[in-house]
Amino acid sequence: MHPNPAFRSTPTDENLAFARQRGFGILSVNGAEGPLAAHVPFLISADATCADLHLARSNPVGRACMAAPIPALIAVSGADAYISPDWYGAEDQVPTWNYIAVHLRGTLHALPEDALQPHVEALSAEHETRLLPKTPWRTDKMSEGTLPRMMRMILPYRFQITAIEGTWKLGQNKNPEVRARAAEALSHQPDANAQAIATLMRQLG
Repeated sequence: MHPNPAFRSTPTDENLAFARQRGFGILSVNGAEGPLAAHVPFLISADATCADLHLARSNPVGRACMAAPIPALIAVSGADAYISPDWYGAEDQVPTWNYIAVHLRGTLHALPEDALQPHVEALSAEHETRLLPKTPWRTDKMSEGTLPRMMRMILPYRFQITAIEGTWKLGQNKNPEVRARAAEALSHQPDANAQAIATLMRQLG
Protein backbone atom coordinates (compact mmCIF):
# COMPACT_ATOMS: atom_id res chain seq x y z
CA MET A 1 0.00 0.00 0.00
CA HIS A 2 1.34 3.42 -0.93
CA PRO A 3 2.28 5.35 2.24
CA ASN A 4 1.38 8.83 0.89
CA PRO A 5 -1.62 10.08 2.93
CA ALA A 6 -2.95 11.82 -0.20
CA PHE A 7 -3.85 8.40 -1.60
CA ARG A 8 -5.29 6.94 1.61
CA SER A 9 -8.16 9.25 2.55
CA THR A 10 -11.00 7.16 1.12
CA PRO A 11 -13.59 6.46 3.85
CA THR A 12 -13.72 2.95 5.27
CA ASP A 13 -17.24 2.36 3.98
CA GLU A 14 -16.11 3.05 0.41
CA ASN A 15 -13.15 0.72 0.75
CA LEU A 16 -15.45 -1.93 2.15
CA ALA A 17 -17.99 -1.44 -0.64
CA PHE A 18 -15.20 -1.82 -3.21
CA ALA A 19 -13.94 -5.06 -1.63
CA ARG A 20 -17.49 -6.40 -1.32
CA GLN A 21 -18.27 -5.63 -4.96
CA ARG A 22 -15.04 -7.19 -6.23
CA GLY A 23 -15.45 -10.31 -4.10
CA PHE A 24 -12.10 -11.73 -5.23
CA GLY A 25 -8.57 -11.23 -3.97
CA ILE A 26 -5.23 -12.70 -2.98
CA LEU A 27 -5.25 -14.35 0.45
CA SER A 28 -1.77 -14.45 1.97
CA VAL A 29 -0.28 -15.90 5.15
CA ASN A 30 3.17 -16.62 6.50
CA GLY A 31 3.99 -20.30 6.05
CA ALA A 32 6.66 -22.33 7.79
CA GLU A 33 8.96 -21.98 4.79
CA GLY A 34 7.92 -18.51 3.61
CA PRO A 35 4.92 -16.52 2.35
CA LEU A 36 1.92 -18.40 0.94
CA ALA A 37 -0.79 -16.98 -1.31
CA ALA A 38 -4.05 -18.14 -2.85
CA HIS A 39 -6.45 -16.41 -5.24
CA VAL A 40 -9.93 -16.69 -3.71
CA PRO A 41 -13.53 -15.58 -4.12
CA PHE A 42 -15.00 -14.40 -0.82
CA LEU A 43 -18.26 -13.16 0.63
CA ILE A 44 -18.16 -10.37 3.23
CA SER A 45 -20.78 -10.59 5.97
CA ALA A 46 -23.51 -7.97 6.29
CA ASP A 47 -21.88 -6.49 9.41
CA ALA A 48 -18.42 -6.54 7.75
CA THR A 49 -16.83 -8.47 10.61
CA CYS A 50 -15.76 -11.42 8.48
CA ALA A 51 -15.47 -12.89 5.01
CA ASP A 52 -16.24 -16.52 4.20
CA LEU A 53 -14.22 -18.33 1.56
CA HIS A 54 -13.12 -21.78 0.48
CA LEU A 55 -9.86 -23.39 -0.58
CA ALA A 56 -8.86 -26.63 -2.24
CA ARG A 57 -8.35 -29.30 0.42
CA SER A 58 -4.69 -29.57 -0.61
CA ASN A 59 -4.00 -25.82 -0.54
CA PRO A 60 -1.08 -25.03 1.81
CA VAL A 61 -2.73 -21.75 2.88
CA GLY A 62 -5.64 -23.69 4.32
CA ARG A 63 -3.44 -26.33 5.91
CA ALA A 64 -1.45 -23.60 7.67
CA CYS A 65 -4.42 -22.65 9.88
CA MET A 66 -5.76 -26.11 10.70
CA ALA A 67 -4.13 -26.23 14.13
CA ALA A 68 -5.11 -22.69 15.10
CA PRO A 69 -6.20 -19.38 13.49
CA ILE A 70 -3.36 -17.43 11.91
CA PRO A 71 -2.83 -13.78 10.86
CA ALA A 72 -3.73 -13.22 7.22
CA LEU A 73 -4.34 -10.56 4.61
CA ILE A 74 -6.66 -10.38 1.60
CA ALA A 75 -5.42 -7.98 -1.11
CA VAL A 76 -8.22 -6.79 -3.40
CA SER A 77 -7.13 -5.09 -6.62
CA GLY A 78 -9.10 -2.82 -8.89
CA ALA A 79 -8.28 -0.94 -12.07
CA ASP A 80 -4.70 0.18 -12.67
CA ALA A 81 -2.84 2.05 -15.41
CA TYR A 82 0.60 3.33 -16.36
CA ILE A 83 0.87 7.15 -16.44
CA SER A 84 3.31 8.68 -18.91
CA PRO A 85 4.99 11.89 -17.67
CA ASP A 86 4.42 13.38 -21.14
CA TRP A 87 0.69 13.52 -20.42
CA TYR A 88 0.99 16.01 -17.59
CA GLY A 89 2.05 18.90 -19.81
CA ALA A 90 4.44 19.98 -17.07
CA GLU A 91 8.21 19.81 -16.62
CA ASP A 92 10.20 17.42 -14.46
CA GLN A 93 7.56 14.70 -14.12
CA VAL A 94 8.31 10.98 -13.90
CA PRO A 95 6.39 7.83 -14.89
CA THR A 96 4.07 6.33 -12.30
CA TRP A 97 1.23 3.87 -11.93
CA ASN A 98 -2.25 4.79 -10.74
CA TYR A 99 -4.37 2.10 -9.13
CA ILE A 100 -6.98 1.07 -6.59
CA ALA A 101 -6.27 -1.53 -3.92
CA VAL A 102 -7.90 -2.48 -0.63
CA HIS A 103 -6.30 -4.68 2.01
CA LEU A 104 -8.39 -6.61 4.50
CA ARG A 105 -6.36 -7.63 7.55
CA GLY A 106 -7.40 -10.23 10.05
CA THR A 107 -7.16 -13.89 11.03
CA LEU A 108 -7.93 -17.03 9.03
CA HIS A 109 -9.98 -19.74 10.74
CA ALA A 110 -10.85 -23.22 9.54
CA LEU A 111 -14.61 -23.92 9.67
CA PRO A 112 -16.40 -27.24 10.21
CA GLU A 113 -16.99 -29.08 6.95
CA ASP A 114 -20.77 -28.78 7.36
CA ALA A 115 -20.38 -25.01 6.80
CA LEU A 116 -19.22 -25.61 3.23
CA GLN A 117 -22.49 -26.10 1.37
CA PRO A 118 -24.24 -23.03 2.89
CA HIS A 119 -21.16 -20.99 1.99
CA VAL A 120 -21.05 -22.25 -1.60
CA GLU A 121 -24.76 -21.56 -2.03
CA ALA A 122 -24.50 -18.06 -0.57
CA LEU A 123 -21.46 -17.22 -2.71
CA SER A 124 -23.06 -18.44 -5.94
CA ALA A 125 -26.35 -16.72 -5.09
CA GLU A 126 -24.54 -13.39 -4.66
CA HIS A 127 -22.90 -13.57 -8.05
CA GLU A 128 -25.83 -15.16 -9.89
CA THR A 129 -28.00 -12.25 -8.69
CA ARG A 130 -25.61 -9.88 -10.47
CA LEU A 131 -26.40 -11.68 -13.74
CA LEU A 132 -30.15 -11.04 -13.67
CA PRO A 133 -32.34 -11.35 -15.69
CA LYS A 134 -30.49 -14.64 -16.29
CA THR A 135 -32.21 -17.43 -14.38
CA PRO A 136 -29.94 -18.02 -11.36
CA TRP A 137 -27.94 -21.24 -11.19
CA ARG A 138 -28.61 -23.27 -8.03
CA THR A 139 -27.02 -26.36 -6.57
CA ASP A 140 -30.26 -28.33 -6.99
CA LYS A 141 -29.65 -28.26 -10.75
CA MET A 142 -26.84 -30.78 -10.33
CA SER A 143 -27.27 -34.53 -10.71
CA GLU A 144 -27.75 -36.47 -7.50
CA GLY A 145 -24.44 -37.21 -5.80
CA THR A 146 -22.38 -34.89 -8.01
CA LEU A 147 -22.21 -31.88 -5.69
CA PRO A 148 -21.12 -33.84 -2.58
CA ARG A 149 -18.42 -35.56 -4.63
CA MET A 150 -17.08 -32.24 -5.93
CA MET A 151 -17.26 -30.50 -2.56
CA ARG A 152 -15.05 -33.15 -0.99
CA MET A 153 -12.20 -31.39 -2.79
CA ILE A 154 -12.65 -28.03 -0.98
CA LEU A 155 -12.89 -26.81 2.61
CA PRO A 156 -14.57 -23.74 4.20
CA TYR A 157 -12.76 -20.95 6.04
CA ARG A 158 -13.66 -17.72 7.79
CA PHE A 159 -11.51 -14.59 7.62
CA GLN A 160 -12.16 -12.42 10.69
CA ILE A 161 -11.66 -8.80 9.60
CA THR A 162 -9.74 -6.57 12.01
CA ALA A 163 -8.73 -3.71 9.69
CA ILE A 164 -9.59 -2.28 6.27
CA GLU A 165 -6.97 -0.22 4.41
CA GLY A 166 -7.40 1.39 1.02
CA THR A 167 -5.15 3.10 -1.51
CA TRP A 168 -6.78 5.05 -4.34
CA LYS A 169 -3.76 6.46 -6.17
CA LEU A 170 -5.32 8.79 -8.75
CA GLY A 171 -2.96 11.74 -8.99
CA GLN A 172 -4.24 13.55 -5.90
CA ASN A 173 -0.71 14.91 -5.42
CA LYS A 174 -0.95 16.81 -8.73
CA ASN A 175 -2.80 20.09 -9.29
CA PRO A 176 -6.22 19.70 -10.97
CA GLU A 177 -5.10 21.03 -14.36
CA VAL A 178 -2.14 18.66 -14.60
CA ARG A 179 -4.26 15.74 -13.41
CA ALA A 180 -6.99 16.56 -15.95
CA ARG A 181 -4.49 16.48 -18.82
CA ALA A 182 -3.23 13.08 -17.76
CA ALA A 183 -6.79 11.77 -17.39
CA GLU A 184 -7.67 13.01 -20.87
CA ALA A 185 -4.73 11.18 -22.42
CA LEU A 186 -5.50 8.07 -20.40
CA SER A 187 -9.12 8.06 -21.54
CA HIS A 188 -7.97 7.56 -25.15
CA GLN A 189 -6.04 4.38 -24.39
CA PRO A 190 -7.66 1.16 -25.66
CA ASP A 191 -7.32 -0.62 -22.31
CA ALA A 192 -10.50 -0.72 -20.18
CA ASN A 193 -8.46 -0.38 -16.99
CA ALA A 194 -6.87 2.81 -18.27
CA GLN A 195 -10.27 4.24 -19.11
CA ALA A 196 -11.62 3.32 -15.67
CA ILE A 197 -8.70 5.09 -13.98
CA ALA A 198 -9.28 8.15 -16.19
CA THR A 199 -12.89 8.31 -15.06
CA LEU A 200 -11.91 8.11 -11.40
CA MET A 201 -9.24 10.79 -11.83
CA ARG A 202 -11.82 13.13 -13.40
CA GLN A 203 -14.19 12.56 -10.48
CA LEU A 204 -11.62 14.16 -8.19
CA GLY A 205 -12.29 17.49 -9.94
